[in-house]
Amino acid sequence: MKNSFRIMRDMNNFPYILTISSEKGGVGKTTLATNLAVYLKDMQEDLQVTIISFDNHFTVDRMFELNGQKPQGTVEEFLTGVKGVHLLHQGQYGINYIPSSYNLTNLYHGFKGPMALCRMFAESGISGIVIIDTRPDLNILTQNALYAADRVLIPVKDMPSLENCKHIFALFEQRGIDKKTLSLIPCLIDNRIKFDGMFKDQQTLLRAFAVNRGYRCTNTYIAKSPKVESLNTNPDGKIYPILHYGKETEVNNQFIELAHDILAGYHQTPEPRSYLYHQWLNEQEGQRKEAFLARLEGILPHCVICGAIHDQQTAQRGFYFETADRTSRGFLHSDCFTGMLCSILYDLHPKSDLFQLSLKVVRETTSSSVTMFRPLIENETGRQKLLFQQMDQNGNLITERELSLDGFFEGFFDGIRDRLFLLLNESMTTQDGSLRSTWLAVHPVDEEQPEKVLQDAPYRRIQELHRLISEMTIK
Repeated sequence: MKNSFRIMRDMNNFPYILTISSEKGGVGKTTLATNLAVYLKDMQEDLQVTIISFDNHFTVDRMFELNGQKPQGTVEEFLTGVKGVHLLHQGQYGINYIPSSYNLTNLYHGFKGPMALCRMFAESGISGIVIIDTRPDLNILTQNALYAADRVLIPVKDMPSLENCKHIFALFEQRGIDKKTLSLIPCLIDNRIKFDGMFKDQQTLLRAFAVNRGYRCTNTYIAKSPKVESLNTNPDGKIYPILHYGKETEVNNQFIELAHDILAGYHQTPEPRSYLYHQWLNEQEGQRKEAFLARLEGILPHCVICGAIHDQQTAQRGFYFETADRTSRGFLHSDCFTGMLCSILYDLHPKSDLFQLSLKVVRETTSSSVTMFRPLIENETGRQKLLFQQMDQNGNLITERELSLDGFFEGFFDGIRDRLFLLLNESMTTQDGSLRSTWLAVHPVDEEQPEKVLQDAPYRRIQELHRLISEMTIK
């Protein structure tokens, strides 16, 4: 029983999204969105109703803003990562809104995935019903608003607007999203227009064409009304709700019927899409943690160059190494690895005068490049050498040379290649002491948080680079 209450409490923190969308302008989209908010709040006073506009006409602000209210940010801040609940303004008629912005087109490039907005709402802290008023086009932000919605209302007033609906349905078809959330609603219907024959008026005609194309329609429609139009046009520039200033109109009854329909859908949806997405994110996060811990388990506990246990000393771990077959993986101390490279590349003993000067150059190059070691066998002599390569993060070759392995198999140390031999011996040798036919890559990592390289995104980049290296090796 306690778990059930906890689950219900958690779900109450996630919004039910109602998106109003049409590619055609002038179909009553914003009138529908703003007035629905007022009717929903009036019908259920304890329900939190929030409206957000992705258009730049500021109708929402003019209808709901209160004089003297201190700004708390705009839709732009919400779309760039600020938690939605911190941006809510308590407006007229008890409606919450996030102020509009002129700068949303500059943010389109940040919405690369179809569910980016759904994630923002899942993490917004907003509850109740959120109504999204979109622009009259299918830009990436509108698409995100459609995919995040528990229900979509598509207002149509004539055949051109009905024709444009096919693009919204096509988007859902392409993404494999259930089209049951989509509903057409005839809007701004002039009841004075009558036809002879089977279809006697505009709304009946539009419904017939919609059903013939497989589109769902709401049971009600919104009529055209001079009184309602006058509520949006007045000297003081305010916009007045139909519920309070147009009760005598037919449109009032139509909005009551539509609001009841929306409320019924809200109460029949115990798990809104934002909550389901939150659950999915938690599952993904759990899987990422499991994968991260699994990768950590395979890491050698010591630096294979100096042999020191990582937890027992303070040397910085600045490099991560991994063999092509992933049988050997671990971290290297920054000084151990750069010192090793300085010795083998410049043939310098660590105690020589030029060593420290050359070390600065090595540190600069290794901080942004990937270092590769690959055993080679000369066909003529059968002698084994080591191919040394450095490449950028995209796999482009920067430098390459062959290094002698004389003395490695005999266990001979000359003071210059000692650290290299220790690295190879711990990471690439078989039980009989020979080198495996694989390669080893060393990547620079953040010395403050070296384990971050094993998290999903950075580790995927490493694996992608290793795939490119493998393809180059085969060629």
